[in-house]
Amino acid sequence: MLIDSHCHLNYKGLIEDQQNVLERARASGIDLMLNIATRESEWDAVLDTAIRAPDVWATVGIHPHEADEHPHIDTAKLVARAAHPRVVGIGETGLDYYYDHSDRDRQRSSFRSHIVAARETGLPLIVHTRDAEEDTLAVMRDEMEKGAYTGVIHCFTASGAFADAALELGFYISISGIVTFKSAKDLQETAARLPLDRLLVETDSPFLAPVPHRGKSCEPAFVADTARFLADLRGESIEDLAAATSANFLRLFAKIEGRPQA
Repeated sequence: MLIDSHCHLNYKGLIEDQQNVLERARASGIDLMLNIATRESEWDAVLDTAIRAPDVWATVGIHPHEADEHPHIDTAKLVARAAHPRVVGIGETGLDYYYDHSDRDRQRSSFRSHIVAARETGLPLIVHTRDAEEDTLAVMRDEMEKGAYTGVIHCFTASGAFADAALELGFYISISGIVTFKSAKDLQETAARLPLDRLLVETDSPFLAPVPHRGKSCEPAFVADTARFLADLRGESIEDLAAATSANFLRLFAKIEGRPQA
């Protein structure tokens, strides 16, 4: 059993062939996929995919790139949308200072709105952070003091120190195909030592196809390649890593019902 904990099935590169993408994932042993929302205009489509496909679940959120365009999306709107039985997470949200597509104050405000929604609903938060480790941790710690919430740092590429801080806050860490890249030595070093009971795997498809699929549009089936690489890196069997990461996902995204047993 393997689970792709973060994919964008309604993005260009997958949506054109979505049904075949899903079939290839199933044929590769991918049992569940979490379809991630990033802007309000796609919320319906992301949810519709999860409604049609029993092995796909959805989230609700606004990506930090989109924060400037969504000042009207507050905690109440996120909470209302999260009431749907197929919506099992809040995000993706967070801070991205690498591209700075949205004002940083607006990103931080949106991030806090998502955290409050996660706290109110009890659903996990999906966090994107790039070149913003200090502020991301500052917001997460400040909000944690106001009340507990949980979540995952998705597509992890941050420092080892950030990983340790996120783990201390009770978060999970999700590893994408980037870990298979020759240039990702620092990430490989961190991924090798992460506690197995806090580890998830993902594709972030259609982006970041792992070796040996570099240059192709990524898809959920490829999470199997990332999992195999990660298992070898950590000195674990693929069976043990697949079972652990799947159990971790189901423990974190506890709203999912009628799921296959790990």
